[in-house]
Amino acid sequence: MNNVIITGTSNGFGHLSALAFAEAGYRVWATMRNANGSNREPKELLEAAPGDIRVLDMDVADDASVEAAVTQVIDVDSKVDVLINNAGIMYIGHTEAYSVEQAHEQMNVNYYGVIRTTQAVLPAMRRAGGGLIINTSSTAGRVAYPYFGTYGATKFAVEAYSQSLSYEMAPHGIDIAIVEPGPFPTNLINSVQPEARRHVLDDYGPLKDVPAGMLAYFTDFFTTDAAPDNQLVVDAYLALVAAEPGDRPTRTHVGIEHGVTEINRLTQPIQDNIVDELGLTAVLARP
Repeated sequence: MNNVIITGTSNGFGHLSALAFAEAGYRVWATMRNANGSNREPKELLEAAPGDIRVLDMDVADDASVEAAVTQVIDVDSKVDVLINNAGIMYIGHTEAYSVEQAHEQMNVNYYGVIRTTQAVLPAMRRAGGGLIINTSSTAGRVAYPYFGTYGATKFAVEAYSQSLSYEMAPHGIDIAIVEPGPFPTNLINSVQPEARRHVLDDYGPLKDVPAGMLAYFTDFFTTDAAPDNQLVVDAYLALVAAEPGDRPTRTHVGIEHGVTEINRLTQPIQDNIVDELGLTAVLARP
């Protein structure tokens, strides 16, 4: 049986993905923080669902937690076929007013968390001669929005890390794919934190209230019929896993465009040409 590790399965894309992959016949290792505490309810919902879903307590912001969880998977299955890095947090507000500590909090989950889980599964994937890692980025990882500065920085980091890693893992038969959701009605919007350095906003005048207006707009939009369905992202995950190894697109954008699909179409050939200019095309070829 093929298996998949999914991070951030207490809600949103992660929760839906765990259910979908179990229905598709995968053994799902659904990871979340505080599985026996604040997230006990989503844990029990997943465990009661049809299929083979096994919930693990894992905090992607903690080295030991990630190592322990992935070790448990490999001890049982002796392999990891697919890793979906879905866990994330989002802070929206005046970029100047977020502290270094708050920027680090987001990096620690959204970017360093991807590094931790990736490093934990890659040795097993190399031994198996293949595997797939899907890193969930964002439209905000390709274009910059006002008031998303610290969040967008984490997703730009995921994009660069994933792109470089995709070249380096190709000779090992391992695919690295990026999924870039636009705005969706998930609980991610609820992870907004107030700015720590609010004293700087005394000089902003009426502009101080703009981020709150943006949040209100998104909240209202997500209640309308025009709001995109979260299942679209899950379907993108499923399609990438089902695709032929080596033929998977590096980036898959889902939802509201904001020009990202066009950016990807124009820049990927330029990006790939850099590898050729460095004389690495043959070195980094798939087996």
